[in-house]
Amino acid sequence: MADHGAKGPARRGAYERAGVNVAAGDAAVERMRAAVDSTRRPEVVGGLGGFGGAVAIPAGYREPLIVSSTDGVGTKTALATELGRWDTIGIDLVAMCADDVVCSGAEPLAFLDYVAVGRVDPEAVAALVGGVAEGCRQAGCALVGGETAEHPGLMEAGTFDLAGTCIGVVERADLLDGSAARAGDAIIGLPSSGLHANGFSLVRALLARWAIPLGRPYQEQLAMTLGDAERDQALRAEPVHAMATLGSVLLEPTRIYARSLLSLRSILRAAGGDIRGIAHITGGGLPGNVPRAVPAGLAARIDPASWPMPSVMRLFGALDGIDDAEIRATFNGGIGMVVIVAPDLVDLALRSLAGASVIGDVVTAPSDGRRYIEAAGDAAGDAA
Repeated sequence: MADHGAKGPARRGAYERAGVNVAAGDAAVERMRAAVDSTRRPEVVGGLGGFGGAVAIPAGYREPLIVSSTDGVGTKTALATELGRWDTIGIDLVAMCADDVVCSGAEPLAFLDYVAVGRVDPEAVAALVGGVAEGCRQAGCALVGGETAEHPGLMEAGTFDLAGTCIGVVERADLLDGSAARAGDAIIGLPSSGLHANGFSLVRALLARWAIPLGRPYQEQLAMTLGDAERDQALRAEPVHAMATLGSVLLEPTRIYARSLLSLRSILRAAGGDIRGIAHITGGGLPGNVPRAVPAGLAARIDPASWPMPSVMRLFGALDGIDDAEIRATFNGGIGMVVIVAPDLVDLALRSLAGASVIGDVVTAPSDGRRYIEAAGDAAGDAA
């Protein structure tokens, strides 16, 4: 195994005969060094090569709390392997962790990654870690350490897996714990960049069932599955996909919201308010995640007509014959993050968040105990 630090000059011929390419691991470390250094924050102590990453708590905290989250990218990595595309999947990894951390109001501070490969390819590993570094730059955290592990005999050459941990910090008094929302508060949705990193077991099963090649032009697949009219509508709404292949649309990296949400909180506080809840829309979709941002006795009432569902979700919903409600419970439905604010702060929040819209409100939970309700109408109206 090779960590993200320096190696000594000792030869390990027996290890190499067992299938571990020590020289390739060393080469990968050198290739990733600049990417790691590009994420450095003032709080980082030391550099690449230690046994652990040391980070100081930023100045100004009185009662700092450490908030941490660990996750992986899941079966989206299989599509990256099939396409030989290594440079974006690391962004997904950081997003899965950093955007969980910010739901507590914490600032992402440090990140550690774990890359497991069947055989070390220095260029591929460097591209993977380069993607992690890009995600860290977007989230504002430092990549302070990691591990690259070569597993011959356990994993095939050309395959890989990713996992990571994000560490954040928040003042105890500023912790968001799902208890602050009130009936009548507005639920604001931030658009996703696509499927993000959830639902790919279903996606891969459908690709196999219908024998759909990843290299097929995306617009062609939309026309074949949804028809020309919906293809044309998608082209108008999502011009970035006009010349894309299906594979490139599926590998679109997860949007990282951390910096935008921290900036929003500062803006709302300057106006005398605050964020009352944040939910990251990952596995379980909207029904499984939005209620986590509201306290017991309340429910999230969502109007699905208040935002457009991305065409890639309609595509795979049609391939499996599932309706829009199930799509929103399987994928993110086009909303990657939700923020709860008081009604009088909605306009300020919308001006601060590019592309965001009001998608619902917080209401008293109905007698059946449901915490998530889909209902058309005035999403920000009076509580039910």
